[in-house]
Amino acid sequence: MIDRFFTTFDEALRTVFASHRAVQSCPTVANEVTELSELEKKESAALMRVNHVGEVCAQALYTAQAFATKNEALRAHFIRASAEETNHLAWTEARLKELDDRPSLLNPLWYAGAFGIGLLAGRLGDRVSLGFVVETENQVEAHLDSHLSRLPVGDHASRAIVAQMKEDEARHALDAQELGAIDLPAPVKGLMTLAAKVMTTVAHRI
Repeated sequence: MIDRFFTTFDEALRTVFASHRAVQSCPTVANEVTELSELEKKESAALMRVNHVGEVCAQALYTAQAFATKNEALRAHFIRASAEETNHLAWTEARLKELDDRPSLLNPLWYAGAFGIGLLAGRLGDRVSLGFVVETENQVEAHLDSHLSRLPVGDHASRAIVAQMKEDEARHALDAQELGAIDLPAPVKGLMTLAAKVMTTVAHRI
């Protein structure tokens, strides 16, 4: 337990303060060059900052759920999912730099909040925890789909990243369902939607 605690703490510090390297190459669109006006560049950066925050929260959620579960196989699953999400974190981080912008200044707060939620879900039982993954990934998939309609048409670089992220999140939701996730009550889903709305609205600017 002590080792897990320090490992979890180390993961938190790395997620919030370190630079990240993807294992999988960043998605691209062949033969397409991204050329944006300053206004388009600003909008793309705001949307990618929101997506970066989402990946910070994903790291927090999976790390907390891995810490909370007593099922070693499920812990390994959460750790693998977290590692896959690191690709998204690295891609969005790199894209923000390319757009001459920055991540959210509130990332430590976003991480702490998401970790607390993930820990609570984990303490309520593995099937609840997996249900939380399913609903979170479903909402993230819908959110990324909306970004594909909002990103500038000519921003091929950002659109390729978001499209791949959307595909990966859908797969994570299916994986959680196959592991025995329960369907969360409607009020819980509503609260999750509200919390996500607050986060995306604030992160778009800060």
